[in-house]
Amino acid sequence: MNTCDKPIIKLLIIGDSAVGKTNILKRFCENQYTPSFVSTIGIDFKFRDLEVEGKLMRLQIWDTAGQERFRTITSTYYKGAMGIILVYAVNNVESFQNIQNWMNQIKQNASESVVILLVANKSDLIDRAVQFEQGKNLADSYGIKFFETSAKEGINIIDSFQCVSKQIKDIMSLEEKVQNIKLESSSQQAKSNFCC
Repeated sequence: MNTCDKPIIKLLIIGDSAVGKTNILKRFCENQYTPSFVSTIGIDFKFRDLEVEGKLMRLQIWDTAGQERFRTITSTYYKGAMGIILVYAVNNVESFQNIQNWMNQIKQNASESVVILLVANKSDLIDRAVQFEQGKNLADSYGIKFFETSAKEGINIIDSFQCVSKQIKDIMSLEEKVQNIKLESSSQQAKSNFCC
Protein backbone atom coordinates (compact mmCIF):
# COMPACT_ATOMS: atom_id res chain seq x y z
CA MET A 1 0.00 0.00 0.00
CA ASN A 2 1.50 3.35 -0.89
CA THR A 3 1.51 6.35 1.44
CA CYS A 4 -1.34 8.08 -0.42
CA ASP A 5 -3.70 5.15 0.31
CA LYS A 6 -3.32 5.47 4.07
CA PRO A 7 -5.40 7.97 5.99
CA ILE A 8 -3.20 10.46 7.86
CA ILE A 9 -4.28 10.73 11.46
CA LYS A 10 -3.14 13.78 13.43
CA LEU A 11 -2.47 13.01 17.10
CA LEU A 12 -1.30 15.42 19.79
CA ILE A 13 0.64 14.50 22.90
CA ILE A 14 -0.03 17.14 25.57
CA GLY A 15 0.57 17.60 29.27
CA ASP A 16 2.80 19.44 31.70
CA SER A 17 6.51 19.84 31.16
CA ALA A 18 8.76 16.90 32.15
CA VAL A 19 6.02 14.22 32.17
CA GLY A 20 7.74 12.29 29.37
CA LYS A 21 5.81 13.30 26.25
CA THR A 22 8.92 13.37 24.04
CA ASN A 23 10.10 10.00 25.31
CA ILE A 24 6.66 8.48 24.67
CA LEU A 25 6.93 9.74 21.08
CA LYS A 26 10.53 8.52 20.70
CA ARG A 27 9.70 5.12 22.18
CA PHE A 28 6.72 4.69 19.86
CA CYS A 29 8.33 5.97 16.65
CA GLU A 30 11.99 5.00 17.09
CA ASN A 31 12.02 2.55 20.02
CA GLN A 32 14.41 4.91 21.80
CA TYR A 33 14.52 6.48 25.24
CA THR A 34 16.58 9.49 26.36
CA PRO A 35 17.20 9.60 30.13
CA SER A 36 18.22 13.28 30.19
CA PHE A 37 15.50 15.93 30.14
CA VAL A 38 15.55 18.38 27.24
CA SER A 39 12.53 20.64 27.07
CA THR A 40 10.61 20.71 23.79
CA ILE A 41 10.58 24.22 22.33
CA GLY A 42 7.20 24.79 20.72
CA ILE A 43 6.31 21.74 18.60
CA ASP A 44 7.95 18.64 17.14
CA PHE A 45 6.31 15.86 15.17
CA LYS A 46 7.00 12.42 13.75
CA PHE A 47 5.22 9.92 11.50
CA ARG A 48 4.62 6.25 12.11
CA ASP A 49 2.47 3.74 10.24
CA LEU A 50 0.30 1.53 12.41
CA GLU A 51 -1.97 -1.34 11.46
CA VAL A 52 -5.30 -1.22 13.27
CA GLU A 53 -7.64 -4.17 12.71
CA GLY A 54 -6.23 -4.82 9.26
CA LYS A 55 -6.26 -1.17 8.19
CA LEU A 56 -2.95 0.66 7.78
CA MET A 57 -3.02 4.17 9.21
CA ARG A 58 -0.32 6.84 9.02
CA LEU A 59 -0.05 8.61 12.36
CA GLN A 60 1.27 12.17 12.40
CA ILE A 61 2.13 12.65 16.06
CA TRP A 62 2.73 16.14 17.44
CA ASP A 63 4.81 16.54 20.58
CA THR A 64 3.87 19.82 22.24
CA ALA A 65 5.75 21.91 24.76
CA GLY A 66 4.23 21.67 28.22
CA GLN A 67 5.41 25.02 29.53
CA GLU A 68 2.79 27.67 30.19
CA ARG A 69 4.56 30.16 27.89
CA PHE A 70 3.89 27.90 24.88
CA ARG A 71 0.18 27.28 25.56
CA THR A 72 -0.97 29.98 23.12
CA ILE A 73 1.28 28.58 20.39
CA THR A 74 0.18 25.00 20.91
CA SER A 75 -3.52 25.89 20.98
CA THR A 76 -3.42 26.38 17.20
CA TYR A 77 -2.19 22.81 16.78
CA TYR A 78 -5.45 21.38 18.13
CA LYS A 79 -7.02 22.18 14.75
CA GLY A 80 -7.47 19.00 12.73
CA ALA A 81 -6.38 16.72 15.58
CA MET A 82 -8.33 13.49 15.61
CA GLY A 83 -6.76 12.18 18.79
CA ILE A 84 -5.10 13.57 21.89
CA ILE A 85 -2.90 11.69 24.31
CA LEU A 86 -3.01 13.62 27.58
CA VAL A 87 -0.05 12.76 29.81
CA TYR A 88 0.82 13.18 33.46
CA ALA A 89 3.65 11.61 35.46
CA VAL A 90 2.85 9.23 38.34
CA ASN A 91 5.60 10.87 40.43
CA ASN A 92 4.28 14.42 39.88
CA VAL A 93 0.99 15.17 41.62
CA GLU A 94 0.87 18.69 40.13
CA SER A 95 0.89 17.27 36.59
CA PHE A 96 -2.06 15.08 37.63
CA GLN A 97 -3.93 18.03 39.15
CA ASN A 98 -3.38 20.01 35.94
CA ILE A 99 -5.30 17.44 33.85
CA GLN A 100 -8.46 19.48 34.41
CA ASN A 101 -6.74 22.56 32.91
CA TRP A 102 -5.63 20.51 29.91
CA MET A 103 -9.16 19.12 29.47
CA ASN A 104 -10.46 22.71 29.45
CA GLN A 105 -7.87 23.58 26.75
CA ILE A 106 -9.06 20.59 24.71
CA LYS A 107 -12.70 21.61 25.10
CA GLN A 108 -11.89 25.18 23.97
CA ASN A 109 -9.64 24.30 21.03
CA ALA A 110 -10.31 20.78 19.69
CA SER A 111 -13.24 19.36 17.77
CA GLU A 112 -16.06 17.74 19.73
CA SER A 113 -15.32 14.36 18.16
CA VAL A 114 -11.64 14.27 19.15
CA VAL A 115 -10.58 11.04 20.86
CA ILE A 116 -8.82 11.62 24.19
CA LEU A 117 -6.65 9.10 26.01
CA LEU A 118 -5.33 9.74 29.52
CA VAL A 119 -1.83 8.36 30.08
CA ALA A 120 -0.01 8.07 33.41
CA ASN A 121 3.66 7.90 32.43
CA LYS A 122 6.73 6.85 34.43
CA SER A 123 4.97 3.84 35.97
CA ASP A 124 8.39 2.22 36.44
CA LEU A 125 9.31 4.71 39.18
CA ILE A 126 9.03 3.71 42.84
CA ASP A 127 8.43 7.27 44.13
CA ARG A 128 4.80 7.24 42.98
CA ALA A 129 2.63 10.19 44.06
CA VAL A 130 -0.49 9.29 42.04
CA GLN A 131 -2.03 5.83 42.36
CA PHE A 132 -3.46 3.82 39.45
CA GLU A 133 -7.00 4.10 40.87
CA GLN A 134 -6.78 7.90 40.94
CA GLY A 135 -5.89 8.04 37.26
CA LYS A 136 -8.51 5.47 36.31
CA ASN A 137 -11.22 7.31 38.28
CA LEU A 138 -10.28 10.61 36.65
CA ALA A 139 -10.41 9.06 33.16
CA ASP A 140 -13.78 7.47 33.99
CA SER A 141 -15.13 10.86 35.14
CA TYR A 142 -14.31 12.27 31.69
CA GLY A 143 -15.53 9.16 29.86
CA ILE A 144 -12.12 8.46 28.32
CA LYS A 145 -9.73 5.50 28.26
CA PHE A 146 -6.73 5.23 30.60
CA PHE A 147 -3.29 3.62 30.43
CA GLU A 148 -0.28 3.58 32.71
CA THR A 149 2.92 3.61 30.67
CA SER A 150 6.66 3.65 31.02
CA ALA A 151 8.50 5.21 28.12
CA LYS A 152 11.74 4.10 29.75
CA GLU A 153 10.72 0.41 29.84
CA GLY A 154 8.44 0.55 26.79
CA ILE A 155 5.42 -0.57 28.83
CA ASN A 156 1.98 0.04 27.25
CA ILE A 157 3.33 2.56 24.73
CA ILE A 158 2.21 0.68 21.62
CA ASP A 159 -1.03 -0.38 23.34
CA SER A 160 -1.85 3.27 24.08
CA PHE A 161 -1.39 4.30 20.46
CA GLN A 162 -3.33 1.23 19.28
CA CYS A 163 -6.20 2.17 21.61
CA VAL A 164 -6.51 5.77 20.46
CA SER A 165 -6.05 4.75 16.80
CA LYS A 166 -8.76 2.08 17.03
CA GLN A 167 -11.20 4.60 18.48
CA ILE A 168 -10.40 7.01 15.64
CA LYS A 169 -10.77 4.23 13.06
CA ASP A 170 -14.19 3.35 14.51
CA ILE A 171 -15.30 6.98 14.27
CA MET A 172 -14.01 7.24 10.70
CA SER A 173 -15.87 4.03 9.75
CA LEU A 174 -19.08 5.35 11.29
CA GLU A 175 -18.72 8.70 9.51
CA GLU A 176 -18.09 6.86 6.24
CA LYS A 177 -21.27 4.79 6.72
CA VAL A 178 -23.31 7.92 7.48
CA GLN A 179 -21.90 9.60 4.37
CA ASN A 180 -22.81 6.58 2.24
CA ILE A 181 -26.35 6.60 3.62
CA LYS A 182 -26.66 10.31 2.81
CA LEU A 183 -25.39 9.68 -0.73
CA GLU A 184 -27.83 6.80 -1.24
CA SER A 185 -30.68 8.90 0.12
CA SER A 186 -29.95 11.83 -2.20
CA SER A 187 -29.53 9.45 -5.12
CA GLN A 188 -32.94 7.89 -4.40
CA GLN A 189 -34.51 11.33 -4.06
CA ALA A 190 -33.00 12.47 -7.37
CA LYS A 191 -34.42 9.37 -9.10
CA SER A 192 -37.88 9.96 -7.62
CA ASN A 193 -37.91 13.52 -8.98
CA PHE A 194 -37.74 12.20 -12.55
CA CYS A 195 -40.98 11.65 -14.29
CA CYS A 196 -41.74 9.01 -16.96
